[in-house]
Amino acid sequence: MKPCWILLFSCPDAPGIQAFVSTFIHTHGGFIDDVKAHSDQESGQFVCRISFQAAGEAPLDIDVFKKDLEVEGEPFKMNWSITSAHEKVPTVIAVSKFGHCLNDLLHRWRIGSLPIDIRAIVSNHDTMRPMAEFYDIPYHHIPVTKQTKMESEAQFLNVVNEVGGELVVLARYMQILSDGLSAKWSGRCINIHHSFLPSFKGAKPYHQAFQRGVKLIGATAHYVTSDLDEGPIIEQDVERIDHSQTPKLLVEQGSDIEARVLSRAVKWHASRRVVMIGQRTIVLR
Repeated sequence: MKPCWILLFSCPDAPGIQAFVSTFIHTHGGFIDDVKAHSDQESGQFVCRISFQAAGEAPLDIDVFKKDLEVEGEPFKMNWSITSAHEKVPTVIAVSKFGHCLNDLLHRWRIGSLPIDIRAIVSNHDTMRPMAEFYDIPYHHIPVTKQTKMESEAQFLNVVNEVGGELVVLARYMQILSDGLSAKWSGRCINIHHSFLPSFKGAKPYHQAFQRGVKLIGATAHYVTSDLDEGPIIEQDVERIDHSQTPKLLVEQGSDIEARVLSRAVKWHASRRVVMIGQRTIVLR
């Protein structure tokens, strides 16, 4: 497989940025496969994702490419990263007792539709161990109580560090991360929740929605911050419902939405398509 690289960058919007980057890739022996770009009027930022490979048979010296870009891109004040398009992102998934999102991620990972390398599953319950064993993934049962919360969180962090996790996915992990851990994992920890928040908090949100006659249900995937369930949004989806659907059916339908929204958010992140600007994200799909 021929090496392919992804350049993801943001910088203050100004004339000549795309021309500079295109010319830079060409003069360093690269050929552009795909470009997604956006000029954000609100922030004045230009964001871009470029997929490129060597133009000929000779390999592209990516180390020289990075070194030169550091110097030549400085006038544009570019914030950039370059990664291999074939590199799978080392990932740790956290789950509690609801396994629909975990099962979906594991299936998509197994069939190769998610560019991630799942290295561990962490849970505050032992419920999902059989699923982890079926997929032959190390399972770390870390119970959490009010008295042991900080100790348990430290164990969680140790697991992520030991396996080299770059992405943490909270696949219905029903624990609130501390401000310190949220900050440490800023921009690389994704959570999923039903879109009723903050309208329907606490237990049985779908039952609460049923009692209020809700007409739309949905889910939101976002980056974790110290503001509970209010981090930058990566992906959302909704479905229309009506009076004929029972709370049980709403839970089933909502679980399906949660699973697909989370998997899309993980895919966008792992494919290097998400750029954060303040409290917003731009997803270069």
